[in-house]
Amino acid sequence: MAGHPVNMMHGGPGGPGATDFDRAPFLLIWEITQACGLACRHCRAEAVDTRSPLELTTDEGRKLIDDTVEMGTRIIVFSGGDPFQRADLEDLIRHAKSRKMRTGTIPAATERITPERILAMKEAGLDQFALSLDGYTAKQHDTFRGIQGAFGATLAGAKRVREAGMALQINTVFGTWNYESFDQLCALVESLGIAFWEVFFLVPTGRGTDLECLKPEKYELLFAKIHAVQKRAPFIVKITEAPHYRMYVAEAEKKNRAAEAGPVGQRVKHLLARETGPGGSMGQAPKGVNSGKGFVFVSHVGEIFPSGFLPIRAGNVRTDALADVYRNSEVFRALRDPRRLKGRCGRCNYNDLCGGSRSRAYALTGDYLAEDEACSYVPPDRPGVHAT
Repeated sequence: MAGHPVNMMHGGPGGPGATDFDRAPFLLIWEITQACGLACRHCRAEAVDTRSPLELTTDEGRKLIDDTVEMGTRIIVFSGGDPFQRADLEDLIRHAKSRKMRTGTIPAATERITPERILAMKEAGLDQFALSLDGYTAKQHDTFRGIQGAFGATLAGAKRVREAGMALQINTVFGTWNYESFDQLCALVESLGIAFWEVFFLVPTGRGTDLECLKPEKYELLFAKIHAVQKRAPFIVKITEAPHYRMYVAEAEKKNRAAEAGPVGQRVKHLLARETGPGGSMGQAPKGVNSGKGFVFVSHVGEIFPSGFLPIRAGNVRTDALADVYRNSEVFRALRDPRRLKGRCGRCNYNDLCGGSRSRAYALTGDYLAEDEACSYVPPDRPGVHAT
């Protein structure tokens, strides 16, 4: 799945009920196709370079957009596969903009990213254009993305997006293969004039089962670097599938209270819940988003999931009401209830702010409520809490 971090961007006005995650997600990602010319090593889908005849049609897509708005969600991301393989992408963006939604898309770095198509995205009203960059050299990036030339296509596409005056987002996946290159990769990302950097941590599902997750101590090392970037960078830095970063920031800012200006709460909000990025670009959600908690994913054939990386089907937009599935299905309700979490996540005093990666817990244990093994935090004993 080209450039598909589970939660691409969480920002801008969310509309009615935007902060009541029991009623509506802050963000919906629609995988409009699985067709893709890349073979990314972490992809949740076995994407092939041909479109499925079972994809949601343009009319079904317009209805999905309408249902999303009526549910109270005002941000939609057209993902893939490679969304540029659909000729109706601009029509779908225009429809979403007519419903006053904010829109993003994540095309694969192929020959389809032409100046003409970028201009068409801008004219359709696209708010944010995302590209994936997972290495600071062509060899590192192209090996991960499964095709030679992807690195060059990404840099060329980024330049064209900026020249078109559009908000540029970069998505980066970190794991054992590239975490030691964080400083060099970060420098390259910062040089691109971005509005938003989505830092995604591996969930071992789909093709990603062949890759190795970082150990908890490596997460901590990267968290310290990311925290420093967030403090200095003008752009938004969003962490995906490592929600314990929120806990890290809260703890770090409490320790820094004597050395840093301003109340701790304001500093944490600036780092984790900035409303807008540069030039009014996408910001972050007003509170922590997780699988099924402020977030919903719709597949190319209409299946409703808590996340693209948490493959538990809760319904299908062709047969089920999207709002009803999000609000009332057992899996979504359980994911929004921190009292249902198990192990250290169940005992943790940060389990509402964080909650652990539900996708990683499911991928490693088969239980989406299990503790997230990527976190090393040992919570204090909490009277009356006996999570197992």
